[in-house]
Amino acid sequence: MISVGDLAPDFVATDCHGQGVRLSALRGRRVVLFFFPKAFTVGCTIENRAFRDNHERIRELGAELVGVSVDTLTTQCDFAQQEGIHFALLGDDERRISRAWGVLWPVLNIDRRVTFIIGVDGTVEHVIQHEVRVYRHLDDVLKYLQAHPAPGNDSASA
Repeated sequence: MISVGDLAPDFVATDCHGQGVRLSALRGRRVVLFFFPKAFTVGCTIENRAFRDNHERIRELGAELVGVSVDTLTTQCDFAQQEGIHFALLGDDERRISRAWGVLWPVLNIDRRVTFIIGVDGTVEHVIQHEVRVYRHLDDVLKYLQAHPAPGNDSASA
């Protein structure tokens, strides 16, 4: 699995809004990249709702939010529509992104629940991994972003 200090593996994918997402194109801003096992499951729905409800706060703290699972793009888009998710959700049914980041469960072949905070320079600053305590991902992201403001972002104390 990718660790703190590693250069974030680049990827290109299409999100549920039909927009292309290239991770390297987001350099200059922090990125909160979270992997989750499966759309429409209880834990993943709770996690995505928490991120959805705090999407603007994460942006105020200087970060873009991107979610990935091994579902198809169609499934991700159905999930995003049902849950009112407006940040980038990516389907990775070919598991290219997940393999590059080292987050696949070996036998299950689905993503582990892992969140990466990627710095403005494209290196991984922080890794959060809680398989069952799904709220901890959002809580830990907010704590980290507030305690470690990105260069040029003074809204962390707001």
